[in-house]
Amino acid sequence: MTHPASDPIRRPLLPSVAETDAAVTRFRLPSLLSRASTLKSQRFGKREAEIPVLIFGSGLTALGVLRSFRAAGVTAYSVCPGNELPVRSRWYRHPPSNQTAAAPAPEDLCAYLESCPLDRAVLVPCSDDWTRAIAGLPDRLKDRFPSSVACPRVVQTMTDKWLFASMLDVLDIPRPRTLLLHSTEEMAELDDESYRDMFLKPLDSQEFARRYRVKAFRLKHRAHALEIMAKLQGEGQNGFPILLQEYIPGPTSHYYLVDGFVDRRGCTRAFIARRRLSQYPPHFGNSSRSQTIPLDQVRGAVESLKKMWSTLQYRGIFDAEFKYDARDGRFKILEVNARPWWFVEFATRCGVDLCGMAYADALGHPVETVNTYDVGRCCVHLTYDLAAHWATDPGIGGFLRWLRSCKNVEDIFFRWDDPWPGVTSTLSSIRTHLRRVLRHQAD
Repeated sequence: MTHPASDPIRRPLLPSVAETDAAVTRFRLPSLLSRASTLKSQRFGKREAEIPVLIFGSGLTALGVLRSFRAAGVTAYSVCPGNELPVRSRWYRHPPSNQTAAAPAPEDLCAYLESCPLDRAVLVPCSDDWTRAIAGLPDRLKDRFPSSVACPRVVQTMTDKWLFASMLDVLDIPRPRTLLLHSTEEMAELDDESYRDMFLKPLDSQEFARRYRVKAFRLKHRAHALEIMAKLQGEGQNGFPILLQEYIPGPTSHYYLVDGFVDRRGCTRAFIARRRLSQYPPHFGNSSRSQTIPLDQVRGAVESLKKMWSTLQYRGIFDAEFKYDARDGRFKILEVNARPWWFVEFATRCGVDLCGMAYADALGHPVETVNTYDVGRCCVHLTYDLAAHWATDPGIGGFLRWLRSCKNVEDIFFRWDDPWPGVTSTLSSIRTHLRRVLRHQAD
């Protein structure tokens, strides 16, 4: 791995999730958790070692953060609705407040924290809206509720896709060509060539995905783009402004993920790289299977991130997506999650405890540099991965080939020591699939 020469090589102080899994297999989980608690006290001091974490958000990301803090021996409370995935974990803890109160929305964060009975707690966001809310906390709450999150200006740059694209232009970082469109009239003025190998992409990807169940729209030609926007407006949605962005050709294996952590002093304390092996939905989906690779294989991507972080004064966990462009041999950056993401706990299993780093940094402690991680480990979202495989290799034979491909892979949902989230998510996926089949037959 490549790090400044001044960064010493150190091993993580806290046990990884992989070590915890091995301990469970050998029936030594109590002793391992006791060791984690001891190491935590040595690292943070007895008093600060008891400062808990409030995890804001739901779904797989919040579950991964909860499991990472469990492995580190840090008390964590999940702030989410009662029907969400973290609640199904054996390690779920309801925050110490009114048990009947509904989970707050991001805009209610200040009021929620002011009434919180905890003397102090570290805040960890698991979505863009929660990241913006935590970054924008008033100074009167930041000492009591610290976090390892960038300032509001930087968070806004990372979460608004046009601001992000503009920043890449200014820094001249390898990127896809991007235009900002404000109206159908502006779209109609562009010639047909302007839409060749392009797609429509929202400024706020999370909100767009919640509303339309897709991350972007692949285009055939100008008329197709106008048809899509007309349909959105017909459904009562304005849809503008929206981005018109170049689609970089190449297979799924040309997507690369570079994740890591930047401390409050602007020093990058960890990188971990993965290659995407499958995604769902196709073209604009999420990783359904990825494998850790040596950092040297994505040196250009790493250099782009270092340039960005030194200019933006970034802080916190990040997850950056690149696509290798065979036309010019460069890694083009597509987007960055300025927060934990789906596979954050997989990074912990591989020896890069990003959540532990965020905890130490929020409390003002030195953050240990991690220069090594497990290479060749493969992690899957099983239901998404099956859907991705089925799209190109359906039938019983395809299913059996997919099963054989799952040997020695790690599911991000299911864990033997915390099985219920994996079981319930699988049952939910089966129910959803059956509804679609029955709806299709009825039509």
